[in-house]
Amino acid sequence: MSTTLQAPAPTTEPAAEAASPHARRFGLPIATCLVMGNIIGGGIFLLPASVAPFGTISLVAFGVLTAGAIALALVFGRLAERHPQTGGPYVYARAAFGDFAGFLAAWSYWITAWVSNAALAVAAVGYLTVLFPAAGAHKWSMCLAALAVQWLPALANLAGTRYVGAVQVIATVLKFAPLLLVAVGGLFFFDPANLGPFRATDQSAAGAVSAAAAMLLFSYLGVESATVSAGEVRDPARNVGRATILGTAGAAVVYLLGTLAVFGLVAHEELVSSTAPFTDAVNAMFGGTWGGTVVACAAVISMLGALNGWTLLSAQTPYAAAKDGLFPKAFETKKRGVPVVGVVVTVALASALTVYNYTLGAEGVFESLVLITTFTATVPYLLATAAQIYFLLSGQRERVHPGRLARDGVLAALAFGFSMWLVAGSGYAAVYQGVLFLFAGVLVYAAMSARKTRATA
Repeated sequence: MSTTLQAPAPTTEPAAEAASPHARRFGLPIATCLVMGNIIGGGIFLLPASVAPFGTISLVAFGVLTAGAIALALVFGRLAERHPQTGGPYVYARAAFGDFAGFLAAWSYWITAWVSNAALAVAAVGYLTVLFPAAGAHKWSMCLAALAVQWLPALANLAGTRYVGAVQVIATVLKFAPLLLVAVGGLFFFDPANLGPFRATDQSAAGAVSAAAAMLLFSYLGVESATVSAGEVRDPARNVGRATILGTAGAAVVYLLGTLAVFGLVAHEELVSSTAPFTDAVNAMFGGTWGGTVVACAAVISMLGALNGWTLLSAQTPYAAAKDGLFPKAFETKKRGVPVVGVVVTVALASALTVYNYTLGAEGVFESLVLITTFTATVPYLLATAAQIYFLLSGQRERVHPGRLARDGVLAALAFGFSMWLVAGSGYAAVYQGVLFLFAGVLVYAAMSARKTRATA
């Protein structure tokens, strides 16, 4: 049994794979864009209106969450230094606690990825209809648009990591241009009279911060992006941690400045009922009604960029688990630097869920599944931070830097607490259903573990 507690061997790619002109390892800039692009999807375009009912105290909640996300990013950076292999939280959980914990991390992360991809695609169609009204003329035209939004990034992934990186950089630049326009340029038009009350509800300050945080808790999901694709990053022991911290910090700056600018550009009474706060902010800055088109373009680009990154991540964790015999062997197939079977299966499942949503109009079922992912996404975080605590307390010198022991211990404790807060914020229903969803994977693990045992017998 002791063999299951050892760190997996570093992933080595075949020579032909490494020499492919379509496969290219990510440098620090692209890895950073991957983290930022996956953290910031389309939710930022609604966040200011979502937290406006609580008043400007919601900025305090943002600050608390940012501190927790940075602590989590620092822990992932430390773990990546010692385990620079593809798989991220899966690798850390398996190294600390064995195959079963590793499988749970991989399974929950995979479920999160493909269900979230379907949700992102459906949300992108809402913005796409602003640019192309014909796409929203009928539910089937909306369905086709949602499928196209999923398969275009998938095709970029199947073309190779060289193209994944290129798309990610372009999408990040294009989507951040209008966001930074509001986040930075909006400060020059800032009117304190628009801010409204500091605490707009009857709740206590602590209650208001917690309530606002519940709306914002999942804004930072994606901090693990660079660690999951560590095998495709150049010098991962050095660059994965740096990309994780830089990407998380960059996303935090955009979140905080963007929300503050919108608060100061749009009157509080209007912002509370706004369905497009960044559109209202652009209109307040320059007048006219062209802001809606600009924001719709930015939102579509943002979601396509997020889908591009998440499609790669959704295939990387099953790939790492398949190499260890914990996922079907087909997921181990890799071409042009990309786990092609993982990409195709993931997008096919997300497409099936999308068609189901539009066929039955089952918004309740779809929203329930999306809510479950807010729980399943935190399972790898908890396991990874627990792994770091285990390494620090178990005296494994090869995985611990003695001079940073106290600092790393504090960061791990903060990151674990942040992850627990994410679980609590997902709500009772999501935790209950998420646990059932998680336990469904136990049957898969039983089958894969039995097959692995027979193969080694």
